[in-house]
Amino acid sequence: MRLALFDLDNTLLGGDSDHAWGDYLCERGILDAVAYKARNDEFYQDYLAGTLDNAEYLNFCLEILGRTEMAQLNAWHNDYMRDCIEPIMLPQAVELLAKHRAAGDKLVIITATNRFITAPIAARLGVETLIATECEMENGRYTGRSTDVPCFREGKVTRLNRWLEETGHSLEDSYFYSDSMNDLPLLEQVTHPVAVDPDPNLRAEAQKRGWPVITLRS
Repeated sequence: MRLALFDLDNTLLGGDSDHAWGDYLCERGILDAVAYKARNDEFYQDYLAGTLDNAEYLNFCLEILGRTEMAQLNAWHNDYMRDCIEPIMLPQAVELLAKHRAAGDKLVIITATNRFITAPIAARLGVETLIATECEMENGRYTGRSTDVPCFREGKVTRLNRWLEETGHSLEDSYFYSDSMNDLPLLEQVTHPVAVDPDPNLRAEAQKRGWPVITLRS
């Protein structure tokens, strides 16, 4: 079965789910709007520039999970899906997923954003397989720390290769769709790399290598 791999943020979504979660928490007074939003914006600019310290970022953004009960987190996430994610769902992204599904391809979302945020989004998109940054849990609740290899840059390749070994899938004739230069290590591994509404660095790299550049935004 051929694999169709998809980045999530700014690829299948018309925005960044991780950044939007921070904005949601600030707008509702759950976190200090001025201090948190300023730091969150700094991290996001680092991500766009390809200079993100991922370990530092994970410590920052997962802290709220470690000090909040699961029931409250799930209630917040339901509101977040309605208010923040539904408005940035892209019809053309849904159509692209449907096209690969109809072709009999195995759909996989592979994202640097953590599983707490992204699992309901993947489910909403009808994609059963999600490879994401993992949140550590103990006694049925989050610790506020990440676990396993973060699914970021070369870590995406590491996590995907492990999944390939576990499932018996291969990258033969595979696709990967992404907007970000941070995903260059994985784009180089697949048969059909596709730049989707790419950042300037990835756009230049795609043009240099002759990779397709597409848009999923109207």
